[in-house]
Amino acid sequence: MAKSITPPALSISPEKAYFIAAKARQFDVKDGLTDPESGSNGSDDGMRSVLEDRADDPVLLELTSFIHDLNEDEQIDLVALAWLGRGDGELEDWHELRAEAARAHNKRTARYLLGMPMLSDYLEEALSKFGHSPEEVEADLF
Repeated sequence: MAKSITPPALSISPEKAYFIAAKARQFDVKDGLTDPESGSNGSDDGMRSVLEDRADDPVLLELTSFIHDLNEDEQIDLVALAWLGRGDGELEDWHELRAEAARAHNKRTARYLLGMPMLSDYLEEALSKFGHSPEEVEADLF
């Protein structure tokens, strides 16, 4: 029988991590500029510009600001969760993953994380290893 491991405590709440995952999923569906010189409005271009990846994108700005406003321990956990979900280790390796994330921590956490194409999937996978689910978080919020 497999040994059951008690997940370590996280500095970041599952609610915050799932919020970031949900916003990252919105950001991931964005595409490069399809018409950079477009002067038309959304109804004229079939709303294609809504799905374009722009530097002033409100989802990007909200997500960057949210991650930046996390305290250092929460940012470190977030990076370690992304690595865990990406398969860089197992739950048993959490302390090592977190220690490496702490060594690598800098002021570019949001940029680093948002550069991961599957960030939302990684976070959700890691949180599931900690025994959390999006449904549990939604139930706690409502």
